Amino acid sequence: MSFKRILLTFAATLSLGQAEVAIAQDTQLSFDAYLQLLVARARAEGVSEATIRRMTSDLTPNETVIRLDRAQPGTPTRDGYPALAPYISRHVDDARIDGGRSVFRTHRSTLLRIENEYGVSGEIIVAIFGHETAYGQVKGNFDLARSLATLAWEGRRRDLFASEFVDLLKVADKGYPRSTLVGSWAGAFGNPQFLPSVYMRLAKDGDGDGRADIFNNRSDTFASIANYFRDAGWRTGQPWGVRAFIPSGFEVDAYKTKINSPVCPRVHERHSQWKTVREWRALGVQPQRPLGDNVMASLFQPDGPGAPAWLLTTNYRVILEYNCSNYYAMSVGLLADEIAR
Repeated sequence: MSFKRILLTFAATLSLGQAEVAIAQDTQLSFDAYLQLLVARARAEGVSEATIRRMTSDLTPNETVIRLDRAQPGTPTRDGYPALAPYISRHVDDARIDGGRSVFRTHRSTLLRIENEYGVSGEIIVAIFGHETAYGQVKGNFDLARSLATLAWEGRRRDLFASEFVDLLKVADKGYPRSTLVGSWAGAFGNPQFLPSVYMRLAKDGDGDGRADIFNNRSDTFASIANYFRDAGWRTGQPWGVRAFIPSGFEVDAYKTKINSPVCPRVHERHSQWKTVREWRALGVQPQRPLGDNVMASLFQPDGPGAPAWLLTTNYRVILEYNCSNYYAMSVGLLADEIAR
């Protein structure tokens, strides 16, 4: 029996997803053979034959992508975290602040319209745009089809990347050429660096032309970022966080959270318990900008005693949904604040 017949027989007894995972456990399966499993899944999920052909023609594994994936850092130890301040100085610098203010001025009317529709502040939208791609200047040049097929075949995070590969073909089925579908080695693309699954679920047409072009269209980019934040639970009119005064001798660690987060636990364990701003005030912690007494907030002093501290709202958690890193979320929030000045 030919290998193709074996695959078809096996797939007939399992769902395509189960067959794909089970067969691929065999590390001897070639890239071309595994690619046929992905193609069968894409076909079963409605991707056109024309798109399948143009997106999979001459695909080969990308060794650079495999090397980059295997070089990803593991879970940090408890020996401590790098200081936040140097990271902020690099990522919230004059060039990024000036660039963000320029983008905001140029697209003010569009951003205000999108803010009114989605409830997400224009400064936060622009800060994400700036942080992800330097306002559209650095979007990556990896062939997404090749990268995602490689990552799925490699197998370290097979389920994730197999699904992303199929979703990429669905994006391509909307009329995007393969030459446009380039991005980061890990599969993120466009101005907001969405993964294909995120594009399929949340990308928005921001100017009414019937197309959600997050590659070149600023209105679509802004609307898509706003929709992502709205979907993640952004609360209109509430800041992401504010600087806080902590009285001398205040023990931040005495209020550490006792809840173990199921997602990104190393990020969330650094935050305090949730209390209302009124409760924090009663303990001597004073927000340095207006923040309603009934707003729930978490106290965060990333660089330790004597260093700056913040009261973080649930909107900070929304930024973490975009990228689960305190360094990322703090730099986005602080950049947004600078853009708004």
